[in-house]
Amino acid sequence: MDLVKRLASRRFPAMNVFFLAPVLAAGTLSIPAHAEDDALSASNTEVLRICAAADELPYSKLDKSGFENKIGEVVAEAMGRKPLFVWFSRPSIYIIRDQLEMKMCDVVMGVDTGDERIATTKPYYRAPYVFIQRKDTKLDIKDWTSPDLAKATKIGFTPGSPAQIMLEKLGLFREHFNYMHSLTNFQDKRNKFTRIPPQRMVSEVADGTADVAVNFAPEVARYAKASNNVFLTVIPDNNVRGDGEKVPHHFDQSLGVRKDDTALLSALDLALEKAKPKIEEILKDEGIPIVAGLPRS
Repeated sequence: MDLVKRLASRRFPAMNVFFLAPVLAAGTLSIPAHAEDDALSASNTEVLRICAAADELPYSKLDKSGFENKIGEVVAEAMGRKPLFVWFSRPSIYIIRDQLEMKMCDVVMGVDTGDERIATTKPYYRAPYVFIQRKDTKLDIKDWTSPDLAKATKIGFTPGSPAQIMLEKLGLFREHFNYMHSLTNFQDKRNKFTRIPPQRMVSEVADGTADVAVNFAPEVARYAKASNNVFLTVIPDNNVRGDGEKVPHHFDQSLGVRKDDTALLSALDLALEKAKPKIEEILKDEGIPIVAGLPRS
Protein backbone atom coordinates (compact mmCIF):
# COMPACT_ATOMS: atom_id res chain seq x y z
CA MET A 1 0.00 0.00 0.00
CA ASP A 2 1.16 3.50 -0.79
CA LEU A 3 2.96 5.07 2.19
CA VAL A 4 0.98 8.30 2.02
CA LYS A 5 -2.29 6.36 2.10
CA ARG A 6 -1.12 4.36 5.11
CA LEU A 7 -0.62 7.63 6.97
CA ALA A 8 -4.40 7.85 7.19
CA SER A 9 -4.07 5.30 9.99
CA ARG A 10 -1.31 7.07 11.83
CA ARG A 11 -1.36 5.19 15.11
CA PHE A 12 -3.52 2.14 14.44
CA PRO A 13 -2.42 0.91 10.98
CA ALA A 14 -3.94 -2.19 9.45
CA MET A 15 -1.56 -5.10 9.95
CA ASN A 16 -0.01 -6.80 6.97
CA VAL A 17 -0.60 -10.49 7.75
CA PHE A 18 2.28 -11.53 5.51
CA PHE A 19 4.70 -9.90 7.92
CA LEU A 20 2.79 -10.08 11.20
CA ALA A 21 1.15 -13.29 12.30
CA PRO A 22 -2.27 -12.92 13.97
CA VAL A 23 -2.22 -12.88 17.76
CA LEU A 24 -5.98 -12.53 18.23
CA ALA A 25 -6.74 -11.70 21.87
CA ALA A 26 -3.69 -13.29 23.40
CA GLY A 27 -2.49 -9.96 24.71
CA THR A 28 -5.60 -9.10 26.71
CA LEU A 29 -4.91 -8.82 30.41
CA SER A 30 -7.23 -10.02 33.12
CA ILE A 31 -9.79 -7.60 34.50
CA PRO A 32 -9.30 -6.96 38.24
CA ALA A 33 -10.87 -9.67 40.37
CA HIS A 34 -13.35 -7.29 41.98
CA ALA A 35 -15.00 -6.50 38.62
CA GLU A 36 -18.38 -8.20 38.17
CA ASP A 37 -18.72 -10.66 35.31
CA ASP A 38 -21.61 -8.74 33.78
CA ALA A 39 -19.45 -5.61 33.59
CA LEU A 40 -17.69 -7.25 30.66
CA SER A 41 -20.87 -7.60 28.65
CA ALA A 42 -21.14 -5.41 25.58
CA SER A 43 -24.83 -4.91 26.42
CA ASN A 44 -24.13 -3.40 29.83
CA THR A 45 -25.03 0.28 29.54
CA GLU A 46 -23.74 1.09 33.03
CA VAL A 47 -20.11 0.82 31.96
CA LEU A 48 -18.01 2.04 29.04
CA ARG A 49 -15.62 -0.71 27.97
CA ILE A 50 -12.50 1.09 26.80
CA CYS A 51 -9.78 -0.70 24.82
CA ALA A 52 -6.49 0.32 26.43
CA ALA A 53 -2.80 -0.48 26.02
CA ALA A 54 -1.26 -1.54 29.32
CA ASP A 55 2.15 -0.01 28.67
CA GLU A 56 2.18 2.70 26.02
CA LEU A 57 2.76 6.07 27.60
CA PRO A 58 2.00 8.86 27.12
CA TYR A 59 -1.26 7.50 25.70
CA SER A 60 -2.15 4.67 28.07
CA LYS A 61 -0.79 2.83 31.08
CA LEU A 62 -2.08 0.21 33.52
CA ASP A 63 -2.02 2.79 36.32
CA LYS A 64 -4.29 5.06 34.19
CA SER A 65 -1.64 7.78 33.93
CA GLY A 66 -1.95 8.06 30.15
CA PHE A 67 -3.73 11.13 28.84
CA GLU A 68 -6.10 8.97 26.82
CA ASN A 69 -7.02 7.07 30.00
CA LYS A 70 -7.97 10.41 31.54
CA ILE A 71 -10.02 11.41 28.51
CA GLY A 72 -11.75 8.03 28.60
CA GLU A 73 -12.72 8.61 32.20
CA VAL A 74 -14.28 12.03 31.58
CA VAL A 75 -16.14 10.75 28.50
CA ALA A 76 -17.59 7.86 30.53
CA GLU A 77 -18.55 10.33 33.26
CA ALA A 78 -20.34 12.52 30.70
CA MET A 79 -22.31 9.45 29.59
CA GLY A 80 -23.26 8.56 33.15
CA ARG A 81 -21.26 5.35 32.91
CA LYS A 82 -18.32 3.86 34.76
CA PRO A 83 -15.10 3.52 32.73
CA LEU A 84 -13.93 -0.07 32.44
CA PHE A 85 -10.48 -0.37 30.87
CA VAL A 86 -9.89 -3.67 29.10
CA TRP A 87 -6.12 -3.79 29.23
CA PHE A 88 -4.06 -5.07 26.33
CA SER A 89 -0.44 -6.12 26.82
CA ARG A 90 0.56 -5.86 23.16
CA PRO A 91 1.21 -2.60 21.26
CA SER A 92 -1.86 -0.51 20.50
CA ILE A 93 -1.46 -1.02 16.75
CA TYR A 94 -3.18 -4.39 17.31
CA ILE A 95 -6.09 -3.07 19.39
CA ILE A 96 -8.63 -2.61 16.59
CA ARG A 97 -8.10 -6.09 15.20
CA ASP A 98 -7.55 -8.05 18.39
CA GLN A 99 -9.71 -6.22 20.93
CA LEU A 100 -12.39 -4.08 19.29
CA GLU A 101 -13.26 -6.43 16.43
CA MET A 102 -13.24 -9.38 18.83
CA LYS A 103 -15.83 -7.52 20.96
CA MET A 104 -13.65 -7.60 24.05
CA CYS A 105 -14.17 -3.84 24.42
CA ASP A 106 -16.24 -1.20 22.68
CA VAL A 107 -14.30 2.06 22.32
CA VAL A 108 -10.80 2.85 21.02
CA MET A 109 -9.26 6.15 22.06
CA GLY A 110 -7.33 8.49 19.79
CA VAL A 111 -7.94 7.07 16.32
CA ASP A 112 -7.63 9.10 13.15
CA THR A 113 -10.99 10.53 12.11
CA GLY A 114 -12.41 8.58 9.18
CA ASP A 115 -10.44 5.35 9.73
CA GLU A 116 -12.17 3.08 7.19
CA ARG A 117 -12.10 -0.03 9.39
CA ILE A 118 -14.33 1.46 12.08
CA ALA A 119 -16.92 4.15 12.75
CA THR A 120 -15.40 7.30 14.24
CA THR A 121 -16.90 10.11 16.28
CA LYS A 122 -16.65 13.77 15.46
CA PRO A 123 -13.03 14.82 16.12
CA TYR A 124 -12.31 16.16 19.58
CA TYR A 125 -8.90 17.64 18.80
CA ARG A 126 -6.47 18.12 15.92
CA ALA A 127 -2.77 17.65 16.51
CA PRO A 128 0.33 18.24 14.37
CA TYR A 129 3.71 16.75 13.76
CA VAL A 130 6.42 18.85 15.38
CA PHE A 131 10.14 19.52 15.28
CA ILE A 132 11.87 18.98 18.63
CA GLN A 133 14.92 21.18 19.21
CA ARG A 134 17.14 22.37 22.05
CA LYS A 135 16.46 25.85 23.33
CA ASP A 136 20.09 26.79 22.67
CA THR A 137 20.10 25.50 19.08
CA LYS A 138 21.83 27.56 16.43
CA LEU A 139 19.73 25.95 13.71
CA ASP A 140 16.75 27.87 12.35
CA ILE A 141 14.21 25.17 11.50
CA LYS A 142 10.59 26.22 11.01
CA ASP A 143 9.37 23.91 8.24
CA TRP A 144 10.61 21.39 5.68
CA THR A 145 11.97 24.15 3.46
CA SER A 146 14.37 25.39 6.16
CA PRO A 147 17.95 25.22 4.79
CA ASP A 148 19.31 24.45 8.27
CA LEU A 149 17.83 20.95 8.12
CA ALA A 150 20.81 20.03 5.95
CA LYS A 151 23.15 21.21 8.73
CA ALA A 152 21.72 18.86 11.37
CA THR A 153 24.17 16.12 12.29
CA LYS A 154 21.47 13.73 13.54
CA ILE A 155 17.72 13.83 12.97
CA GLY A 156 15.44 11.49 14.92
CA PHE A 157 12.26 10.24 13.25
CA THR A 158 9.91 7.28 13.06
CA PRO A 159 10.09 5.03 9.99
CA GLY A 160 6.96 5.12 7.84
CA SER A 161 6.00 8.55 9.15
CA PRO A 162 5.59 11.87 7.30
CA ALA A 163 9.13 12.70 8.41
CA GLN A 164 10.55 9.79 6.41
CA ILE A 165 8.76 10.91 3.26
CA MET A 166 9.98 14.47 3.61
CA LEU A 167 13.56 13.44 4.42
CA GLU A 168 13.54 11.23 1.33
CA LYS A 169 12.35 14.17 -0.76
CA LEU A 170 15.16 16.33 0.64
CA GLY A 171 17.77 13.63 0.06
CA LEU A 172 18.48 13.37 3.79
CA PHE A 173 16.95 9.99 4.61
CA ARG A 174 20.03 7.82 4.12
CA GLU A 175 22.19 10.25 6.07
CA HIS A 176 20.05 9.80 9.19
CA PHE A 177 18.94 6.19 8.64
CA ASN A 178 21.43 4.61 11.04
CA TYR A 179 20.70 7.11 13.79
CA MET A 180 16.98 6.41 13.44
CA HIS A 181 17.65 2.68 14.00
CA SER A 182 19.92 3.43 16.95
CA LEU A 183 16.85 4.78 18.79
CA THR A 184 15.65 1.17 19.14
CA ASN A 185 19.18 -0.16 19.76
CA PHE A 186 19.15 -1.59 16.22
CA GLN A 187 16.43 -4.12 17.02
CA ASP A 188 15.41 -6.14 13.99
CA LYS A 189 11.87 -5.07 13.07
CA ARG A 190 11.09 -8.04 10.85
CA ASN A 191 7.94 -9.92 11.94
CA LYS A 192 7.32 -7.59 14.88
CA PHE A 193 6.46 -4.05 15.77
CA THR A 194 9.23 -2.03 17.41
CA ARG A 195 8.30 1.34 18.83
CA ILE A 196 10.83 4.16 19.19
CA PRO A 197 10.46 5.29 22.82
CA PRO A 198 9.22 8.90 22.63
CA GLN A 199 10.99 9.87 25.85
CA ARG A 200 14.28 8.68 24.36
CA MET A 201 13.73 10.68 21.19
CA VAL A 202 13.19 13.81 23.29
CA SER A 203 16.03 13.15 25.72
CA GLU A 204 18.58 12.64 22.94
CA VAL A 205 17.73 16.07 21.58
CA ALA A 206 17.87 17.52 25.09
CA ASP A 207 21.33 16.09 25.82
CA GLY A 208 22.77 17.05 22.42
CA THR A 209 22.98 13.58 20.91
CA ALA A 210 20.68 14.75 18.11
CA ASP A 211 20.16 18.22 16.70
CA VAL A 212 16.48 17.76 15.94
CA ALA A 213 13.74 15.14 15.99
CA VAL A 214 10.34 14.89 14.32
CA ASN A 215 7.29 13.20 15.82
CA PHE A 216 3.55 13.43 16.35
CA ALA A 217 2.93 16.02 19.06
CA PRO A 218 0.80 13.82 21.39
CA GLU A 219 3.60 11.26 21.37
CA VAL A 220 6.28 13.61 22.68
CA ALA A 221 4.57 16.61 24.31
CA ARG A 222 4.68 15.19 27.84
CA TYR A 223 8.42 14.62 27.70
CA ALA A 224 9.17 17.93 26.01
CA LYS A 225 7.15 19.73 28.70
CA ALA A 226 9.11 17.94 31.43
CA SER A 227 12.44 19.00 29.92
CA ASN A 228 13.99 22.41 30.50
CA ASN A 229 16.11 22.10 27.39
CA VAL A 230 13.78 21.59 24.42
CA PHE A 231 10.92 23.27 22.58
CA LEU A 232 8.40 22.16 19.96
CA THR A 233 7.76 23.79 16.60
CA VAL A 234 4.50 22.93 14.83
CA ILE A 235 5.17 21.81 11.26
CA PRO A 236 2.79 23.44 8.76
CA ASP A 237 0.33 21.15 7.00
CA ASN A 238 1.26 22.24 3.47
CA ASN A 239 3.77 19.56 2.54
CA VAL A 240 3.95 17.46 -0.60
CA ARG A 241 6.24 14.70 -1.71
CA GLY A 242 8.25 14.67 -4.93
CA ASP A 243 5.29 13.81 -7.18
CA GLY A 244 3.14 16.57 -5.68
CA GLU A 245 0.91 14.35 -3.54
CA LYS A 246 0.07 15.83 -0.13
CA VAL A 247 1.85 14.46 2.93
CA PRO A 248 -0.48 15.03 5.91
CA HIS A 249 1.11 16.50 9.04
CA HIS A 250 -2.03 17.44 11.02
CA PHE A 251 -4.49 14.76 12.13
CA ASP A 252 -8.01 14.95 13.56
CA GLN A 253 -8.45 12.58 16.49
CA SER A 254 -11.67 10.71 17.30
CA LEU A 255 -13.01 7.80 19.30
CA GLY A 256 -13.62 4.61 17.35
CA VAL A 257 -16.31 1.92 17.61
CA ARG A 258 -17.41 -1.04 15.52
CA LYS A 259 -19.24 0.02 12.37
CA ASP A 260 -22.55 -1.45 13.50
CA ASP A 261 -22.44 0.21 16.93
CA THR A 262 -24.40 3.27 15.82
CA ALA A 263 -26.15 3.89 19.14
CA LEU A 264 -22.86 4.00 21.02
CA LEU A 265 -21.37 6.27 18.36
CA SER A 266 -24.17 8.80 18.81
CA ALA A 267 -23.87 8.63 22.59
CA LEU A 268 -20.14 9.25 22.38
CA ASP A 269 -20.60 12.28 20.15
CA LEU A 270 -22.94 13.80 22.73
CA ALA A 271 -20.54 12.93 25.56
CA LEU A 272 -17.57 14.48 23.79
CA GLU A 273 -19.42 17.76 23.45
CA LYS A 274 -20.44 17.66 27.11
CA ALA A 275 -16.93 16.77 28.26
CA LYS A 276 -15.20 19.25 25.95
CA PRO A 277 -13.94 21.64 28.69
CA LYS A 278 -12.42 18.79 30.70
CA ILE A 279 -10.86 17.23 27.60
CA GLU A 280 -9.29 20.56 26.64
CA GLU A 281 -7.84 20.86 30.15
CA ILE A 282 -6.31 17.38 29.91
CA LEU A 283 -4.73 18.17 26.56
CA LYS A 284 -3.43 21.52 27.86
CA ASP A 285 -1.94 19.85 30.93
CA GLU A 286 -0.27 17.30 28.65
CA GLY A 287 1.36 20.14 26.71
CA ILE A 288 -0.02 19.07 23.33
CA PRO A 289 -0.09 21.94 20.80
CA ILE A 290 -3.57 21.98 19.27
CA VAL A 291 -3.99 23.27 15.70
CA ALA A 292 -7.05 24.72 14.04
CA GLY A 293 -9.17 22.76 11.63
CA LEU A 294 -11.96 21.07 13.60
CA PRO A 295 -15.45 21.61 12.22
CA ARG A 296 -17.70 23.82 14.30
CA SER A 297 -20.35 22.06 16.33
